[in-house]
Amino acid sequence: MKKLIVAIALVVFAAIPTLTFAQEGTLRGNIIDEGLGEPLIGVSVLVKETQTGAVTDLDGSFEIKLAPGTYSIVASFISFNKLEINAIEIKPGEVTVLSDLKMAESAAELESVVVSAQAIRTTEAALMTVKRNAANMIDGISASTFKKIGDSDAASAIKRVTGVSIEGGKYVYIRGLGDRYTKTVLNGVDIPGLDPDRNSIQMDIFPTNVVDNIIVSKSFTSNLPADFTGGVVDIETKDFPEEKTFKVSVSGGYNPSMHFNSNYLGVKGSSTDFLGFDNGFRDIPTGGRTDIPQYAEVVGNPNGAKGQEYQSILRGFNPTMGGDRKSSLMDMSVGVSFGNQVAVGANKLGYNLALTYSNETSFFQGTEYNLYGKASDGNEYELVGLEKQKGDYGVNNVLVGGLAGVAYKTGLSKFKLNLLRLQNGESKVGEFDFESNNVGTTFNANQYNIEYSERSLTNILLSGEHKLGPTNDWSVNWKLSPTRSIINDPDVRFARFRSTNNSISTEVGLPERIWRSLEEDNAVGKLDITKNFTFNDKMAKLGFGTSYAYKQRDFLIQSFQFPVGNTTFSGDPNDIFSEENLFSADNINGVRYSPLFIPNNPNEYNASVNNIGAYVNAEVNPAEKLKAIVGLRMEKYDQYYTGSNQNNTIVFDNEKVLNDLDLFPTLNLIYSLLDNQNLRFSYSRTIARPSFKELSFAEILDPITGRTFIGGLFEEKTNGGKEILWDGDLQATRVNNFDARWEVFPKRGEIFSASAFYKMFADPIEMVQFLSDPGAFQPRNVGDGSVAGLELELRKSLDIISPAAENFFFNANVTLAKSTIQMSESELRSRQLSAKEGEEVSSTRDMAGQAPYIINTGVAYESWENGLEAGIFYNVQGPTLTYIGFGNRTDTYTVPFHSLNLNINKSFGADERFQTGLKVSNLLNQERKEVFKSYQAQDQIFSRLQPGTKISVKVAYSF
Repeated sequence: MKKLIVAIALVVFAAIPTLTFAQEGTLRGNIIDEGLGEPLIGVSVLVKETQTGAVTDLDGSFEIKLAPGTYSIVASFISFNKLEINAIEIKPGEVTVLSDLKMAESAAELESVVVSAQAIRTTEAALMTVKRNAANMIDGISASTFKKIGDSDAASAIKRVTGVSIEGGKYVYIRGLGDRYTKTVLNGVDIPGLDPDRNSIQMDIFPTNVVDNIIVSKSFTSNLPADFTGGVVDIETKDFPEEKTFKVSVSGGYNPSMHFNSNYLGVKGSSTDFLGFDNGFRDIPTGGRTDIPQYAEVVGNPNGAKGQEYQSILRGFNPTMGGDRKSSLMDMSVGVSFGNQVAVGANKLGYNLALTYSNETSFFQGTEYNLYGKASDGNEYELVGLEKQKGDYGVNNVLVGGLAGVAYKTGLSKFKLNLLRLQNGESKVGEFDFESNNVGTTFNANQYNIEYSERSLTNILLSGEHKLGPTNDWSVNWKLSPTRSIINDPDVRFARFRSTNNSISTEVGLPERIWRSLEEDNAVGKLDITKNFTFNDKMAKLGFGTSYAYKQRDFLIQSFQFPVGNTTFSGDPNDIFSEENLFSADNINGVRYSPLFIPNNPNEYNASVNNIGAYVNAEVNPAEKLKAIVGLRMEKYDQYYTGSNQNNTIVFDNEKVLNDLDLFPTLNLIYSLLDNQNLRFSYSRTIARPSFKELSFAEILDPITGRTFIGGLFEEKTNGGKEILWDGDLQATRVNNFDARWEVFPKRGEIFSASAFYKMFADPIEMVQFLSDPGAFQPRNVGDGSVAGLELELRKSLDIISPAAENFFFNANVTLAKSTIQMSESELRSRQLSAKEGEEVSSTRDMAGQAPYIINTGVAYESWENGLEAGIFYNVQGPTLTYIGFGNRTDTYTVPFHSLNLNINKSFGADERFQTGLKVSNLLNQERKEVFKSYQAQDQIFSRLQPGTKISVKVAYSF
């Protein structure tokens, strides 16, 4: 304990710049087993010129202090070929790094391998070796690639991985499957993101200079969480930086259609909005109480005690209901990171700190959100507009992030502590022309929206790694990780006036104010134990472990409507709460509040989850070139819910709404055709479970789009309640996964692989349009489904054309998929009843969220000699079913977005410390669209927005 206290104290002093007169330099490196891709412990590293040296630790790392000069080292280890490295230059006061040195098991004809230091400077040997020898099918990207391509954050980097696409510049999708089937973990531990209803955390918050590797697992092994289908993305942060780093970066982005636009929509917020949180400016006037006076109680006595309290609350609402037109600013971001490792006696201490700040402004003009349905006449094919909404909205998004880590390492143990803090604030202001043609509600209106969402996340990860036993053949890894997530949407505001006379009515929609809050605690613990042994004269492994996860959420929405009585308006939304229009003793029929959460509130619930997991697996070589990894995982998953439905006819008090005890078998086979070629096959059974929000009675409105999310516990009936369309019994999805891959590693930095996958889904969950409420969508189990697909990846130097083109690389990865859902009886019947003349209704359809194809390709120039990297990259995802039609509601699909981006990075100066970057996004100026599709009908817009073309410039300096 005393050593640990001393070590932490040293971190503080190590971060303070000091003058030093020491002339010694430092040589650091790490050595891996070429065959397994794992660190080699106990390798002797000897400096030939001085006969001094070191021994590698549990990470395969070594460190030697040397006077300035040029040296050669020899690494030796029993049963391995010696490795000699020449021409290692040591500079005074600087660190020289030899990353990922590979040692091969000894062969009779080969006694040593000799290379120069320059030959290994840019190697990605570790990741390629891990990929070639991994127990499951993985793809990934390494820290050395981050340096080479100049990507500043993990989201920019990971989109280069096969089968990976990025949604909204932040969230990862794998193999075209949506968020439900993709999981993101940090250092092997599941943590929620800024949106706890997502499986994936925002990738753009992680600067690449604190990330070691990003590994994408596409086939399942039993030590991973069972809620795995498309894949798991593991972000591995650095624990011991190779050398002292202190980096500052500044970037700016300009979009001609969005920035310095005098027509931008904004609104006055709190003085702390620029830091991503509200300082109380938007607090609810009731203080969150539910025992507040009602209009019926005070209308007869407005000057009484309750009447005075009612009026005080009414006048406590912010009177601003519409935004202002003003000029918008451009995007900007700042990042600072530093890290180092220092000696603590015979041990080592490493630390990292990264701070990021971004402030982005978007302005979407001519945006559309529409609802269309089928005509009642079976001979009328064209879709009928039910609701149309078109206009502008502005968005200001602020993200403040901090990531800190400290690691302490002895010869055979390592302890790590990571802290992550994120704060995000987003303001939206909109003005729309609204048209309703629903039955009985035909009108045109002017619509005004104001929203603010504040999100924060705090995560702590404490972990340990230990080598035990006389020959270090036992490995013990443990992790503890608590997380706190908070979301507040204070004072969401909505108003709508009839266009013809500026009137407000229940038909048009009464003004509304909404306060939403979500608090979630998440705690995860893991223990993994591995034993190395010999089987069939080959190295083998036995692994087993356990995990426990607890999640608990409190959710609350308090919404108010404002009947306007006999008040007349000019059409200015800010007049609604003018003093002369508000309820008082002299104006008892004025604007007043009506709390919709009293007496029953289906949008108040508490939910929790307990998930206990245990697993065992074995990795053996049953034949000369065949490796088998067999495993079994057990998970006991219980989800509880406290809340009620709208009418309070169903009340749950810590009711167990999901009770699963499942076994998840897994098998991975690897056949080594050649040293650089593998054939892989895997089978696994996995699961996808509903989220807290999906397994609830909540009704959550998005005022900007006018769409409502309805929790999966609600039943939906038709024909006067005689026919059940949905029974409210939402269940988890079981998935059987089959994968095969042929992979070839021709030479450094090159790869070719061809993969096939097939997935069988039992009770998949999809978003279905709620028949009785236009614009509402509900998660439901639909009929069983399947996905079959192919993946191709190629990364090849263009030196095959000419030796002069060796620095040019062609990259291409393509995913093709065919999905099928066997429709449920109620869905099939609804489609048959609403079918058009001549339309044949099949019992199958596409699977929601599954893209039929993803194409990532590009040509890049990479040169370490002149510090230049440039490339042009193209990405497209095929038309994807997003919402399921029901009755006269038709299916919606995304329209392919052809993304063409240019990326140029250049390093200058001594040791390439000064870096600049230029990115041009959406060169083709594509629109993002979703459309309604129906038999022999023209596609109609469901949503449309224009992101424009963005030019970003980055400048960074490493001290």
